[in-house]
Amino acid sequence: MLDHLFRTSALAIVVGGLATTGAAEMKYENDTGGHVRLYGQFNPAYLSFDDGLSNTSAVVDNQNSNSRVGLWVVQPYGDTTFSFNFETSLGLKKSSLLSQNFTPDDINWERREIRKVDFKLETASAGTFYLGQGSVSSDGASHSDLSGTTLVVYNSIGDSTGSFFLQPVSGGTARPVIQAFPNYDGGRRLRVRYDSPEILPGLKLSASYGEEVLISAVDLTTSNAALLYSRKVGAFQMKGALAHSVIDLGLGAKRHDTIGSFSALHESGFNVSVSAGDRREDGDYVYGKLGYLTDDWFNVGQTALAIDYYDGSDQTVAGSESASVGVAVVQSFDDLNLEAYLGYRTYSLSEPGVTYHDASSVMFGARWKF
Repeated sequence: MLDHLFRTSALAIVVGGLATTGAAEMKYENDTGGHVRLYGQFNPAYLSFDDGLSNTSAVVDNQNSNSRVGLWVVQPYGDTTFSFNFETSLGLKKSSLLSQNFTPDDINWERREIRKVDFKLETASAGTFYLGQGSVSSDGASHSDLSGTTLVVYNSIGDSTGSFFLQPVSGGTARPVIQAFPNYDGGRRLRVRYDSPEILPGLKLSASYGEEVLISAVDLTTSNAALLYSRKVGAFQMKGALAHSVIDLGLGAKRHDTIGSFSALHESGFNVSVSAGDRREDGDYVYGKLGYLTDDWFNVGQTALAIDYYDGSDQTVAGSESASVGVAVVQSFDDLNLEAYLGYRTYSLSEPGVTYHDASSVMFGARWKF
């Protein structure tokens, strides 16, 4: 019954959104150059996971880019701009929590759904200062990606299917997808952060220190430093990052993560994205994606195609090998502020002395923005 209500609500919101696409942007300006803007998105999807023994499927909220609402308050003062950003997810049924033996509630909002309570001071020559709940310097450093397909396939594999278990053929331990396919990305915390002005064309330095405050009984602090790059050179748009994080888990336990990524989009539409990560205490991975973007196939909006590959070592236990291949198509409908997508992914895992069933997943849905 609840799943039916979720489906009905999803349809109602999308239809309601399509009916109001001609409405004005929810932005309110003052006479000194400042503004307040309300925004949000809704991203329902159908997810099906085949673990080699059984199939599990449900309508979910796509955690690659979850349903959310937010508020921007922006006010310039000469060559300095002050802004405040509040953003929360809606707490709908998370794709990342669905598994063979657990179905999340249709709606379960709690304080960890708060994504941003963030103050920013952007200066012309001294850089940018942040204070509040928001991205640490290494957030996004593992997945620079200009393919236009991150809605359904990118290197954060756990966002879509992280809680599903890969099943041993015999005599082993079932492993969650997120354990076999991590990306070590930085995430969001209550933090202080500084981004420098450009030190070279397109290149900035970033540093942050933060702690987890939204999850009860978690004593976690994180220190992050990153090089951030974004620039157009000739026919290429390029984006990249290199970051290092030290995560203090309390009681003397620490993680040391090094991640990096780079993406290049040619004006022809062909693009490539690569990333890699290493956790000193555990394993490492490499990831690559080839894609193509075009506005020529359909007059409704851009079409994006991509195929990717993830290869991990020592992620579940020493000597383990994990691999995944994903393919995707994303079609934009510009007049509707809508993107429809379809993705397919395979999963394989092996450990010393243990064989696992190959698994696969399918996800299709649509994201509507307002």
